[in-house]
Amino acid sequence: MEEKYPSLQNVYFHGAIDAGKTLAIIVGSGDVPRLLGFGGKILKALSEETGKSVRVLEYGVDDRKFLEDLFAPLSILTINTIWLPDGTTETRVILKRRRGMQPPFDVKALKEIACKVRSITLRVEFAELG
Repeated sequence: MEEKYPSLQNVYFHGAIDAGKTLAIIVGSGDVPRLLGFGGKILKALSEETGKSVRVLEYGVDDRKFLEDLFAPLSILTINTIWLPDGTTETRVILKRRRGMQPPFDVKALKEIACKVRSITLRVEFAELG
């Protein structure tokens, strides 16, 4: 693909996580726009080649930015930490979506990606908007 899209040669590839029908690609700081460029053609080509939905995540960002990238294009309303009786924590993410619309991604797969990449246990909820 580098021959067709020369900008890929400048992308630092940290790794990939396979979760069900979703593939998360972790790239270096500032490299996300290079993968999202060309009108999304690179992502579309990757998706067609792997047969999976592709998420591009930036390496080394804080948890909020990581979660925003993970759940794009939906907006995050709130992120809370829930302390459980056994001493572990869960991160509760409340996403904004229009009433009756299904999320444009597999929530279970994104929870798995967050766990594998950042060791974050997610609890995902949706706030319905009119």
